[in-house]
Amino acid sequence: MKKIAVVGAGPGGLAVAMLLAHKGYEVTVYEKQAYVGGRTSEIKLGDYKFDMGPTFLNMLYIAEEIFELTGRDIHDYVDLIDLNPMYQLIYHNKKINMTRDADEMIRQINELFPGNEGSYERYMEQTQKKLEVLAPVLQAPMNKLTDLFNPKVMKAFKELEVGNSLVDTLSKFYNEEELQLAFTFQAKYLGMSPWESPGAFSILSYIEHAYGVYHIKGGINKLTEAMAKVVLESGGKILLNNGVKKLRTTGKKVTGLLLEDGQEIEADEVIINGDFAHAMSNLVEPGLLKKYTPEKLEKKQYSCSTFMLYLGVNKRFDLPHHTIWFAKDYRKNVEEITKTKLMSEDPSIYIQNAVVTDETVAPKGKSTLYILVPVPNNMSGIDWSEKAGPFRDMILNMVADKLGVKDMWEYIEEERMITPADWERDIHVYKGATFNLGHQLSQMLVFRPRNKFEELDHCWLVGGGTHPGSGLPIILESARITANGILQQ
Repeated sequence: MKKIAVVGAGPGGLAVAMLLAHKGYEVTVYEKQAYVGGRTSEIKLGDYKFDMGPTFLNMLYIAEEIFELTGRDIHDYVDLIDLNPMYQLIYHNKKINMTRDADEMIRQINELFPGNEGSYERYMEQTQKKLEVLAPVLQAPMNKLTDLFNPKVMKAFKELEVGNSLVDTLSKFYNEEELQLAFTFQAKYLGMSPWESPGAFSILSYIEHAYGVYHIKGGINKLTEAMAKVVLESGGKILLNNGVKKLRTTGKKVTGLLLEDGQEIEADEVIINGDFAHAMSNLVEPGLLKKYTPEKLEKKQYSCSTFMLYLGVNKRFDLPHHTIWFAKDYRKNVEEITKTKLMSEDPSIYIQNAVVTDETVAPKGKSTLYILVPVPNNMSGIDWSEKAGPFRDMILNMVADKLGVKDMWEYIEEERMITPADWERDIHVYKGATFNLGHQLSQMLVFRPRNKFEELDHCWLVGGGTHPGSGLPIILESARITANGILQQ
């Protein structure tokens, strides 16, 4: 069978390796780091365990299907916990627990947002129909312009709601902005403001409310560890500490890889799972690309970045598994992140208190606090070597105030910080844009870098920088599209 070389052991690379190794291909994954998972990996600080990146697992059915395609049951590999509530949203004057329990959602909306009776039911019913139309587009290849004229894609154009923003779409159901925001905050992670994001993305919250949000015992990183195990069980190889220096090419044809240690690897097909813009800027010989040159990549639109704190604390808190604190002026906060590229003095903050669900992540009586603050990507020019310390202190002061803890610093036993500069320098994320290319319509579907990469032959893409987009389950879908493309070819 053909030799397949996969660059990067992130979730997309591992998923495509699983699928192709199961089909008998000779698959080898080359990973620069000493661990699998990419941004979906584990951080250990003493006896405390954290996810580096994703902490939500939604659209579970996609992960289940990827395992089923290799003849396996995901439930044999990981211990899944259905979260209820899924997460808590806190505004300056109220909070709401987002849950899959429809009756409880209706009760909370009626109590907290009078005048919106019946809104949730209409949202769920109409958005279910929208998802049914859009789902085939997210599963279909987008490798040539004519793919846009596939009947399923044509049918879905109306549901893209090109003329409506996400807030416009949600305002058809919910009267109050705070309630609209409860179903739109995910747009920030797509690299867009909900006041500019296409209305099609109203499906994101629906998917959570319809199918749930899950935690995996030990962390979401256990998913990529399980995927790596399946790759090995299927006869594939994963070579850690084996960074790729360049793609080997003959003209536009990719023939293999040149590793950082000087080894030359031959391959019939190469699949790139590295951060797209970083890979194109570093792995491809200058002059080979026309569409994605370094100069053109810099002009693309990218997601926000994230400022991360991982705290091992000698205390338990009365805090849900997932909490999102909205900035008092959320619109200003989003514009500072996505437009003016400024550091907010009133940021939104996400915090995970996993120990409330999973005792394995911290010693008895202690907690892991995972704190994420959306911030501008490195197009901002912010000097994080100067700003990181003061920003960290501001965030810790805010968290301590919100938790009602005066002596927060006394409880911190372990700590790690990742800034946008760290994402770019150490984890090879282009411009520190944690969620990859933005999801403007000009960078979606066939206008996004294609799974069968259009600039080089025998070269394929998986991950957040290709179709259908970013987010853990969508990345897994990209792997299925790429694997199917190789099989059909």
